[in-house]
Formats: sequence, C-alpha cells, structure tokens
Amino acid sequence: MQQLLLPDILRLHGRWRARHAALVTDEETLDWATLDRRSEQVANGLRASGCADGARVGIVMNNSAPTVEVLLGAMKAGAIVAPLNTSMTGDAIAAMLRDAGATAIFTTAEHDGRVSAEALAQAKLHVTAGVGESARGLSYASWRQEWCAEPAGAPLDGDDVCNIIYSSGTTGQPKGIAHTHGARLGWTHDLAHALRYHSDARLLIATGLYSNITWAGMLPTLMLGGTLFVRKVFDAADVLATIARERITHTSMVPVQFQRLIAHPEFDHHDRSSMQAMMCCGAPLPLQVKRKLFETFRCGIIELYGSTEGIVTTLAPEEACDRMTSVGKPLPGEDLAILDDANQRAAPGAAGEIVALSHFAMCGYWNNPAATAEAIWVDEGGRRWLRSGDIGRLDEEGFLYITDRKKDMIISGGQNVYPADIEAVLVRHGDVLDCAVLGVPSERWGEAPLALVVLREGADADAGSLREWANAQLGKQQRLSLIELRETLPRNANGKLLKRELRAPYWHTKA
Repeated sequence: MQQLLLPDILRLHGRWRARHAALVTDEETLDWATLDRRSEQVANGLRASGCADGARVGIVMNNSAPTVEVLLGAMKAGAIVAPLNTSMTGDAIAAMLRDAGATAIFTTAEHDGRVSAEALAQAKLHVTAGVGESARGLSYASWRQEWCAEPAGAPLDGDDVCNIIYSSGTTGQPKGIAHTHGARLGWTHDLAHALRYHSDARLLIATGLYSNITWAGMLPTLMLGGTLFVRKVFDAADVLATIARERITHTSMVPVQFQRLIAHPEFDHHDRSSMQAMMCCGAPLPLQVKRKLFETFRCGIIELYGSTEGIVTTLAPEEACDRMTSVGKPLPGEDLAILDDANQRAAPGAAGEIVALSHFAMCGYWNNPAATAEAIWVDEGGRRWLRSGDIGRLDEEGFLYITDRKKDMIISGGQNVYPADIEAVLVRHGDVLDCAVLGVPSERWGEAPLALVVLREGADADAGSLREWANAQLGKQQRLSLIELRETLPRNANGKLLKRELRAPYWHTKA
C-alpha cells in the first residue's frame, strides 16, 4: 500500500478543503484550492526543466506567498528543497548552493543580486519573484502560469530525501541537514500532537521560512489543513495587532521575539484571548520571560528544546508549574539517554551529553559522511542515537534539564551563529595573530558575538576599525557587537582555546 506523504495530503486538502483559507499575507489570501493549484504548477515547471526527482532546489527568498508555493511545489515534484538563510553573506549563500548542487534557484528580487554567477552557471533554472533592478531570473508569476496544475510524476517514497536545512556556510564548509519524506511526516505528526494543532489552527509566522523553527509550526498546520498567516518580518506591534485582528490561535517564536512582545508599550491594549498554544524554541527561554508569558496568556507557553538533526523535547504548560527550568520530555516514540565522559550511560540523575533515538532523525549531513559519523552514538544493541553536544540531566520523573550548552555555538535572535565562521573571517586580516569569538548576553538579541583578538607585533589596526572591517564581510546575525584586544588567549597543553574560561566573566554579570 502506498504511504501518504505530506505532498499527497496537501493535494487532498485542495479537494476537500478547497474554500478554506490556506495562506494569508499582506498581499493576498489563498484558499486551499489555489495553493494546491499554484504549487502543482511549480512542480510541473520543475519537471519540465529537469529539476525534479532528487534534484536540489535552492530557495533564497523572503517570506511571501511565492516562497510557500515554491517550497510545496518542489516537494510535490520530488525535488529536494534547500531553503537558505537570507541573512547570510553572498559567499555563504554561494557555498551552500554549491554544496547542495542546486540545479534550480528561486529568489525574491531583494536577494537575486546576492546569488553568485557561479551558482547560476550550474543551474538549469533561475526564477525571481517580485520586481527589482537586480532581478536576473525569469519572472516567477509568468513562469508559473505557463504550467498546468494536473499532478504528474511517479509517487514519492518515504525514503526519498525531502529537504536540506543548512546550519552554517561562511567558511565554505556548510553542513546541510537532510531529512527524508517519511521522517518529515513523522516529525510533523508528533509535533502536531505536542503543540496542539488542529484543522482550524490559525498560525502566525514571524520567523524566516528557511528556518526549521518555522517548519515546526508550518508543517503541522499544513498537514491538518489550517491557515498560515505569514509576516514578512517580525515587528512586535504588527504581531500584537495581527493576533487580535485575525484571531490567531498558534504561533512559534524565539525567546527574543517573545521578550519584545511583552515589553511593547501597547501589549496590554491588544486582545490575545484567541491564542490556544504558543511554542518557544531556538534558545533557552529566560525564566522571567516564561513566567510573564504564563501570567499574560491563558494558554501559557510550550517550550521546545531540540535540534534540526532530530532531537525534540517539549514542556507542556500543565507540567511547567513546578519545573519551570525544565525543557520537558521527548515526543512519543522518541527516547533520550545521558552519556558520561566515557560514552557510557550515565548514572540516574547525573549530568552528561544528551543523545536521542527517534524515527524522525536526519538521514545524514549532505555530502559530509565524516560529520554524520561524528553525530552518531551506537548503543550496545547497535541502535544509532543522535548526539546533541549539549549537557543535561534527567530527574526522577524523566524531565530533562539543560545544564550546559554547545560549547561554541551562539544563538542570536533565534539564529545559530558559529564562531568558527567569524574567526575564519578575522584571521584573514593581516594584523590579526590570534582570535576567539564567543557569545555574550544581549538585551536585544539574547546573545551577541564578541571577538577577543591578539594583534601582530607592530599592527596598525584598532578594535573599532577591525570590527568595521569584519562586519562588512559577515552576515547580519554574525556581526560583532564588540572587539576586545588581548595580549594573549588562554590555551591548554594541546593548544585548544579555553573558551569556557574566556566566556565566564561575561555571563557572571549582565552585559
């Protein structure tokens, strides 16, 4: 019997929920029949261009209706969607497109000029949505309308790869996290239950459509035939007004967005009674913010901990009262374990590395078998568990608590920022002898990158000019908040930077 996957379910919504609103943006509202038809046209256009059935589709697009249409259309065509973080540099985008081997590239006009000539040269198809002087591709609206809306092609298999979500890219060695259609369906089903979605859900999206955080709300809403309300960017006043005007029932945001929401001077003047479930993830939710959310929203907050690779725990509102600092329990069908320093199961209650066994785990890092192998722990029965790199403990009831986090990764505005990428830029400056980048507290972003730099003898650069030089080459989320000059940086006997020692003073006091 053929398994029904997400693209099949979307087609059924186009028939059985035809007049129900599927997608609402500032520009237009699409019912399910229209979204199904447009995404089918995208699928047939990809097939006609030889960009279906395992071909990679690079997506460099702002939040918009065409972006959703392309994402869904590429999935229907059996192509592998690679949505890219639009805040990354042109070099990073080029590296990710090259790694994916994208043969179709879709852009919005604002980002079209950031796609390299090299990437376009390897592509069979380049389509641009919107109007702009830099637009070089075919007009999206005209291109899509050339194709019929009848489903075509062979049925998808659950083992076919669905997507590549990139975690980084500045160094030219991006890591693309690949999932199969079967894994994505399982993940979507489990999240729909844990995050309380239903067929009348009205989801507000104020994070990038390239982000797995967004997909954690988007895919359950689509699977159940609900309605997406897609905002171009996050603006606290706009979010509050949209919740009240559109009777929003669900949203998924990062901590800094919730912080800005409750701090807005008009917060108490907007009706929030329609909200049924809110999910927060991407970074630890500050305790005072979590408490405030429980005080001001009847639904409370569902905190989610996890990774794009395939680890998820959630803390339900009913379970949060006596354990506000926990991140909850794994989803049904998922297992967790804690490993000690010897890669053995830790004693009950002891802290160690968090590993997970799940049916929705990634199938691997794209084109990177070495990194895939490093991300796996094999247990005594030969089962393959995903490593998190995070340190945590389980209490006697099985609730997970994070006691330390990935040593180097910075989470700024809900986006993963990798210090190695920034360090690779800094060391290209002729005056830099050594450097270390770490995350420090930021009222605005949650965390912000700080660079500690050792200059070469006789160097002319100062901290201000060096920061300006580096930020001109870094992506928006990567930009340095500050550079401090040091005489030396501490290293162990093997020459490894002691980043925990460097980080400690900044986290002992609020920056």
